[in-house]
Amino acid sequence: MSEETTELPAGLRTVADLDLKPALEAMLMVVDEPATEEHLAKILERPRRQVADALRELADEYAVQGRGFELRFVAGGWRYYTRAEYAPAVERLILDGQTARLTQAALETLAVVAYRQPVSRSRVSAVRGVNCDGVMRTLLQRGLVEEAGAEPETGAILYRTTNYFLERMGLRGLDELPELAPFLPEAEAIEAETQEGVPSFDPDAPDDGPGAPAPRGTDDVDDQTEF
Repeated sequence: MSEETTELPAGLRTVADLDLKPALEAMLMVVDEPATEEHLAKILERPRRQVADALRELADEYAVQGRGFELRFVAGGWRYYTRAEYAPAVERLILDGQTARLTQAALETLAVVAYRQPVSRSRVSAVRGVNCDGVMRTLLQRGLVEEAGAEPETGAILYRTTNYFLERMGLRGLDELPELAPFLPEAEAIEAETQEGVPSFDPDAPDDGPGAPAPRGTDDVDDQTEF
């Protein structure tokens, strides 16, 4: 009596039996944030070093082949990105001729948070010289900044940038920020003169009614502006 061997369908193969590089490609196609080497290794039941080497080999292969996308290590993990030289085509597809970016006020506020973090809203307002309530609310909603505890002396909420900020900026960590901090004014030196005129900030507070004028010294806010 002869023995028959039946090969398991591809869908029933164990994760550890999958070819490593194609498995990594499939997983990275569906992630919505950079995936760490440790997490990928755990899912695929492989040593972290083996996964790390495979990721770097894939990145090199895409670069040599001149593909329209690249595999980059950003914000502590790996993710696919379109290659910079094809940005015009991607922008035309997604934006359809519309400019989608943060306002100048939001970019300035985000820069202060990035270089002074963790920082209170009042200190951000002191550096910029205007009320930043609306802009901070926009940055919170966009997921670019987040709460980071409270200031021991005053109890004011502190803010810092998020991993999403690093991802959008293409940075591995905050240490890759350009050397700009020395050129920012010291918020502590001017806060005493401006803090009394800065209203309290509540990210959950309702917006003012339609047509309500912006307070003096307050940035005009466009909450529909995309990053």
